[in-house]
Formats: sequence, structure tokens, C-alpha cells
Amino acid sequence: MDAEIKVEKGLLYTKDHEWVRVDGDVAEIGICDFAQNHLGDIVYVDLPDEDDEFDAEDEIASVESVKAASEVMAPIGGTVVEVNEDLDDDPALLNKAPYENWICKIKVADKAELDNLMSDAEYEEFVKEA
Repeated sequence: MDAEIKVEKGLLYTKDHEWVRVDGDVAEIGICDFAQNHLGDIVYVDLPDEDDEFDAEDEIASVESVKAASEVMAPIGGTVVEVNEDLDDDPALLNKAPYENWICKIKVADKAELDNLMSDAEYEEFVKEA
């Protein structure tokens, strides 16, 4: 691991380095510190539209940096209920505070899909091996 990678406690994680914060039947989705660290300076975020529907592992957004572009995959299925429009004006928020700046919020279609995600401890181990 290059720098010290932060893993936020209490979130769920994917092997594609997205995080999920669940509140009732709505989930915030963002990219992990590991992802923003490897992308470098983020210059653009292609956000989904409200009311877009996604299945787990569909491309839900894309993030572009000076080095590369990366797809953000839906960790779980659902319908977009809100997008973080602050990222239109300042995509680098994902670099500055990846766990505070979510990309979108979705209404969770099937809570059982959450069981397919990693806990913070499991993700921490996963990142150590990356």
C-alpha cells in the first residue's frame, strides 16, 4: 500500500472500492479512500440521474482524474433518489473527503444484497492484499 489508506468504520464495501452507508431503506454510495488515492486528482464526476434504476454491479457513475477514468459500480440494486450536485462544481471533494462526499443515494431494492458486501474489517484486509 502506498500511503495510509483510511477505512471508515460502520460502512459496507465492495471489491471495486465503493462504500455504502445504509440508513433505513436508503443507501449512500461513494468511492473509498483507496480508489481516490489510486485515481489521483479527480476532475470530473458523471453522475446518474434521479429516478435511474440500477441492478447490483451496473455502472452507476464514472469518475475521471488527470490519470484515468473509472466506473463506479452499483454495490446493490435500487433507484436513485438523490445525487450529490456539489460534485458538479467541485469533483475534488472525492479526493478531500471520500467518506463524507457520497455520489448518489439510492432506495434499496433488496436488502438481502447488502449481505454480499464486505464489513469494514473485511475490506481493511482486502486492501492490505491489494
